[in-house]
Amino acid sequence: MPKDKSIRSVLLIGSGPIVIGQACEFDYSGSQAARSLREEGVEVVLINSNPATIMTDPVVADHVYLEPLEPASIEKILQKHNIDSVLPTMGGQTALNLCIQCDEMGLWEEHGVQMIGVDIAAIEITENREKFRKLMGQLDIAMAPQATAKSFLEGKEAAQIFGFPLCIRPSYTLGGSGASIIHDPEEF
Repeated sequence: MPKDKSIRSVLLIGSGPIVIGQACEFDYSGSQAARSLREEGVEVVLINSNPATIMTDPVVADHVYLEPLEPASIEKILQKHNIDSVLPTMGGQTALNLCIQCDEMGLWEEHGVQMIGVDIAAIEITENREKFRKLMGQLDIAMAPQATAKSFLEGKEAAQIFGFPLCIRPSYTLGGSGASIIHDPEEF
């Protein structure tokens, strides 16, 4: 793939606090992305609220911001730097959610920032369990039987259809929180 010479400065969104042994892949991938971008002569501006990561080491990015991962912090950085691209895929669900928020607020458009690595529609499809299931069906890709339940009663009906064990997982979850394998009706 040829280099996109229009990309001169990238905002890299980190994942924030991580638990030891969990989500270290975001720290590693973010560090490697910053290194690769800098090798290509691209200025890297990093935001992460966790100072205890390799990603926030001053040698990783040209500019490191230890700020809350919220739209106000993003806007402050966009006002200070001439950033043309944002890379949210190195910060997991936290960065993706923040990117969606900023998009809904019009921050990317207002500051002329393009999203690279993913787009809002792709984030929505992969995080919305029902949309993902429908897409896999359209593409004729086999998946385990599943249903979307928005209440305990809907979940109970699905459990009666599928039987146990069940894997229950919420949409838009952080770090797998809320996911469970349920072995019997009592656990359910």
